[in-house]
Amino acid sequence: MPKSTSKSGSPTKSAAVSAKPVTYADAGVDISSGDRTKDRIKYLAKRTFTRSVLGGIGGFGALFQLDLKKWAEPILVSSADGVGTKLKLAFDLGVHNTVGQDLVNHCVNDIAVQGATPLFFLDYLATGKLDPSVIEQVVTGLAEACKANGCALIGGETAQMPGFYQDGEYDLAGFIVGAVDKSKLITGSAIVPGDVLIGLPSTGLHTNGYSLARKLFFEVARYQASSYVGPIGDKAGTALMKVHRSYLAITQKLVNAGLAAGMAHITGGGITENLPRILPKGTSAQVELGSWPVLPLFEHLQVLGQVPQDEMMRTFNMGIGLIVVVPADKVSKAKALLNRAEEKFHVIGRVVKGDKTDKAGPKVHFV
Repeated sequence: MPKSTSKSGSPTKSAAVSAKPVTYADAGVDISSGDRTKDRIKYLAKRTFTRSVLGGIGGFGALFQLDLKKWAEPILVSSADGVGTKLKLAFDLGVHNTVGQDLVNHCVNDIAVQGATPLFFLDYLATGKLDPSVIEQVVTGLAEACKANGCALIGGETAQMPGFYQDGEYDLAGFIVGAVDKSKLITGSAIVPGDVLIGLPSTGLHTNGYSLARKLFFEVARYQASSYVGPIGDKAGTALMKVHRSYLAITQKLVNAGLAAGMAHITGGGITENLPRILPKGTSAQVELGSWPVLPLFEHLQVLGQVPQDEMMRTFNMGIGLIVVVPADKVSKAKALLNRAEEKFHVIGRVVKGDKTDKAGPKVHFV
């Protein structure tokens, strides 16, 4: 193989040499723009800081002091996730402030179902060419959701990767850490046959199933993001961009009242794959179709693609964003708590005996 450099690193006669000095900016990475962007978003992050945050934004590692007085036996709970192809809609619509909320709320829910209180959040945003105004919009959404969930946005990474992403596109992911007292940790191990399944409504797709939804809306039906879709009573883009809601406030009330034997965040995989994750061996779930109002959005998606029911149930949340497993003798108390909190809910099924010898584990049976 011919060599283009000598042992000293000097170009050989066969190597082409630039006629002028080449900088990082010539390669597509604008360090100065990155620095200006950091200055624009620092104040957004600082608005979410709590007394436990040490230092500021810009260090090699973010610092957070755990207040051990709040927990007798603190357990740290963490989760990482991304927004997925919902970002494609953000690019098309030029709406970037809500995807940050989607990301934070998704991660918050993932640890809230285990009884955890969010402590801090970090984000990762990668793009081909840095657009400070877009980054500021994204971080504004991150900061607003962190503030609403009592979670400090203490750091992250903004990476310029020219040639890796198309112009105007970026990827967004995040990492959250929370804490829960060991005595209040929700694992689902206390779930037994006879427990009742209570479903809490979603606002829409949340952050899952967008590859299928986009195909059905924009390839099969040939809608535009601005198209008004009669069966759902909204514009296509508006309906698909509805923010993934946070269930933190209501889950904390249920946990503190001792009413949750288990909780499942219904994300990718739908009820079919997410509910079994919290069911003990030897149990299964019986979910009653028709026990909650399926959002028109899901009904229309199913019609457009003639999508089989089982495919719908394991792709979308179908209008149920979180399921709480409540002991049979505490259902009345749980309903009363939810009503006081003005939280809509639906009793959607119950836990039943399962096959302990089934290596595949607990299942969901739709009836």
